[in-house]
Amino acid sequence: MRSRPAALGAIGRTPLVELPLPDGCRGRLLAKAEMLQPGGSVKSRSALGCIEHGLATGGLAPGQPVVEMTSGNMGIGLAVVCGVLGHPFTAYMSRGNSPQRANVMQALGAQVVLVDQVDGAPGRVTGADIAAAEQRARADAATTGAWYVDQFHNPGSVAAHQEGTAVELWEQTDGEINAFVACVGTGGTLIGVARGLKARNAEVTALAVEPETAAVLAGRDITDPRHVLQGAGYGYVPPHWDPDLVDGCLQVTDADVAECRTWLAQRCGLHVGFTAAANVQAATSWLQSRDEELTVASVLGDGGWIYDA
Repeated sequence: MRSRPAALGAIGRTPLVELPLPDGCRGRLLAKAEMLQPGGSVKSRSALGCIEHGLATGGLAPGQPVVEMTSGNMGIGLAVVCGVLGHPFTAYMSRGNSPQRANVMQALGAQVVLVDQVDGAPGRVTGADIAAAEQRARADAATTGAWYVDQFHNPGSVAAHQEGTAVELWEQTDGEINAFVACVGTGGTLIGVARGLKARNAEVTALAVEPETAAVLAGRDITDPRHVLQGAGYGYVPPHWDPDLVDGCLQVTDADVAECRTWLAQRCGLHVGFTAAANVQAATSWLQSRDEELTVASVLGDGGWIYDA
């Protein structure tokens, strides 16, 4: 086995849990417990993948400062990875994201710069808010000589899921998996897992989850860019997107996500974030729409403790 130093050795290999289904719903719903990662979210995988890609290609030099725009989870993951590997790290994050995320990053040694929102609201971050934080991060990297991670374009994010998450899911289910469902922010998780699973079985269905009011991946107009899915549903098609790998799109409402999140906490003992609840809500609805008994998998992207409630 290849070993990695300190917390990096604990990234990946998360448990796969089975969730109960409503009466009359056939099949199985499985989820990777990504909130158990060292950085508390699925982004620990992406952070390590992006940094390792930068080091392997020579874009990132040993000890070079690192800068990135984040909604929080990627920043926490990068704080973990950069701290272990000796890279000073600065995160640029919208003020609309939960302040707990900034607190965690700072505790891990990162510098955090909060960027004012453009058209969002606290707890509801829009694509324009993200663009403003990205602009500040890129300007910092250009003037200071820091390496800009660029998670929306960095192939290390997709590779981390193609070579890691997908392989784990295949092994943990003994290849008995029919579909994978995931929210889309950068698209790294969905595209990477879809590519990895479809390489093993081309019949695996890959489904994107997005907010009902900003369902651009489904070709719909944006009716409201503000929603509760922090880190996803930014209202544009991300660069990692590959339509040839995605078989459909599922939409969720804020109300349904909030209800599912409470149910996961109080009935399943899983205090997770909003995208995790969105994944479970969408996957359950998809299974209910099927006439056959299928196995669908997803990810519990992060824990509920980095949100306001």
